[in-house]
Amino acid sequence: MATFEGRFSDAAGLRVGIVVARFNDLVTAKLLSGCLDCLKRHGVDVSETSSQLDVAWVPGSFELPIVAQQMARSGQYQVLITLGAVIRGDTPHFDVVVAEASKGVAAVARDTSVPVIFGVLTTDTMQQALERAGIKSNLGWSYGLEALEMGSLMRALPQASR
Repeated sequence: MATFEGRFSDAAGLRVGIVVARFNDLVTAKLLSGCLDCLKRHGVDVSETSSQLDVAWVPGSFELPIVAQQMARSGQYQVLITLGAVIRGDTPHFDVVVAEASKGVAAVARDTSVPVIFGVLTTDTMQQALERAGIKSNLGWSYGLEALEMGSLMRALPQASR
């Protein structure tokens, strides 16, 4: 029996793409900061001149999947992270955005075989979002860890024969 697991110490050579929603950037910028801190502490070069990391900004969470898809299809990234924050309002818009963003991100991963971390906060209030983006803890850190683990795991799995 073979057992496959990802590790957090295999960051060398790992190419990471991050797609960040600008809408609710008070929250998403904090998620990005936590994510970058995690990646840096685990050996990913996050400097301005990094050849390991690219960050793309999109208008909102609804646009995350199409840019993640373009990045995944480029063949330049072993793992992608999507960061967004959708906060419930008084209209059904929340439900539409959350459903399409989550389905879209999942489809990108399935269609391209590139792991895509779903780092989109879905909260009822701005306070809840801020708590998850740094006031109590920063889930951006967790999304960075998930990316490291999945990138490492995908490398360890046997490759499909063509």
